[in-house]
Amino acid sequence: MNEVLNGSAAVRLSDVSFTYRDRETPALEAVNLDLAPGERVALLGHSGAGKSTLCRTINGLIPHFQHGQLLGSVRVFGEDTRQARVPELARKVGLVFQDFESQLFATSVEVEVAFAPENFALCPEAIRGRVAECLQAVGLSGYERRRPSALSGGEKQRLAIAAVLAGAPQLLLLDEATTDLDPVGKTQVLEVLRALTSGGRREPLTMLSVTCEPEEAALADRAVVIESGRILRDDAAETVLSDASWLQAHGVRPPDLAALFAALRLRERPKTPDEAAQALRARGISIDEQAWRQLVEEEGAAQAVGEPVIEITGLRYTYREGEQALTGVDLTVRQGEFVALVGPNGSGKTTLAKHLNRLLEPGEGEVRVGGRPTRAQSHRDLARQVGYVFQNPDHQIFADTIFEEVAFGPRNFGFPPPEVGRRVTEALEAVALSGREEEDPFSLTKGERQRVAVASMLAARPQIMIFDEPTTGLDYRESRGMMNLLRDLHQAGHTIIIITHTMWVVCEYAQRIVLMSQGRVLGEGPVRHCLGQPELLGQASLTAPPIARLGALLGKPFRSVAEGVKLVGSPTTQTFGDGRGMADVGG
Repeated sequence: MNEVLNGSAAVRLSDVSFTYRDRETPALEAVNLDLAPGERVALLGHSGAGKSTLCRTINGLIPHFQHGQLLGSVRVFGEDTRQARVPELARKVGLVFQDFESQLFATSVEVEVAFAPENFALCPEAIRGRVAECLQAVGLSGYERRRPSALSGGEKQRLAIAAVLAGAPQLLLLDEATTDLDPVGKTQVLEVLRALTSGGRREPLTMLSVTCEPEEAALADRAVVIESGRILRDDAAETVLSDASWLQAHGVRPPDLAALFAALRLRERPKTPDEAAQALRARGISIDEQAWRQLVEEEGAAQAVGEPVIEITGLRYTYREGEQALTGVDLTVRQGEFVALVGPNGSGKTTLAKHLNRLLEPGEGEVRVGGRPTRAQSHRDLARQVGYVFQNPDHQIFADTIFEEVAFGPRNFGFPPPEVGRRVTEALEAVALSGREEEDPFSLTKGERQRVAVASMLAARPQIMIFDEPTTGLDYRESRGMMNLLRDLHQAGHTIIIITHTMWVVCEYAQRIVLMSQGRVLGEGPVRHCLGQPELLGQASLTAPPIARLGALLGKPFRSVAEGVKLVGSPTTQTFGDGRGMADVGG
């Protein structure tokens, strides 16, 4: 456990256990954890490990609002959270929820950010200054008059962070609070938060960040891994993140470079692609040209596609607030493609996708699906061709049982009960939810609710399937499971379109990248080709994953750790190792 500065902890959990009122198994069990003032701590673990519960014990939601049996002691800046009132704790502790949309309620961005300082009775001038400062910190200056509901998912997440920062907390809890930010935006926000923890104000900010991203965890001082409510490891972030095999065994995605070197049985644990390239060259390890040629040939054979199924020409769209979301998009998607729509928050990706099934109507231009303009097709006809899974599954789930939810589409199309039953059974088997037909979908985890939404689409059997941020809120294992399902659907002949900021997902699963920025298509091409154009990616607020950047330094851009192992993992590398390996390197 980290030594607490001057013997005074910002947070001290002593033998803390908590069991929710309607559960038998503890969500937290015998947790001991200290955070020093100004310290940055990353909290890692799979879904259901107890991360969110731990955050709620720190800010007093447990036990004051979420009831159950709480044992042990939770003290925040010396105060017992059992005795402190939640409004008092709110002056010291800010929490950005994993479901960040649930904490947004105001009619404008400005009002949302002003809420906390107004409640803390700051003078109007101070409130205006606080609002401006916090919006600038998260990159939302100029958005003051916008409605939060009209923002993109990433912009809403930035707003939630700004609203919490506006309360000037001494302790910031981030529960998967950067999942919807584009890579460059995420780096910028994290750097701002890092400055605050480094004395960028009078009282340094203490930060506990729940994350599934190793690159984000690497910015912390410490990394704490929790599983089944118990802390398994608590050590320097660099030490924990270097143990790639152990992390993967416990459902945590390891850093690309650590995973590669562990798989190659090499002792080094480089932090950057440059360090990794130097270490490999020093050992005389280079790309196996024969393996590279074979990889390219196999990739080319797998990317055969058919006729156009989506044709977009001159598409423009302006929201009622006056925001021009699309400024002239031309795009063709062919049958059997796996396309990733990527770009910065607010670039128009979701707006574009919503035109494909007439959730939105073109302002100008034309969208053709199956050779016919969408304007000439009914919503029902388009639903047979184009399936859409929303970024937030709660925006499309409505039924009382999983069966009723998944059966809605086939019933709406007029299929007889036996056919509806068959489709529901097949769809639930595909998403590993068989036998749970009578459960309430709203009682499930987010990952399970997302699978219900996917099953609902599968039951309608559309040829084209759109997934908006399919891995948001999912842990590493769930993300792998979701993306492997999409890969299987693609291999079965479906056209797949994903909207995502998660570049390792793009690299390992998509065939083609469409880069968007400011409502237009900035560029497009095969994934491997785009990975070799860092300037183009940068214009779309994207960066290639470390493994791809390492490959570029060696002359051939890898798309995954598994590819790196194939391309540089010659028998000679085994002679340099320390005897450790990985059972699964992904991809």
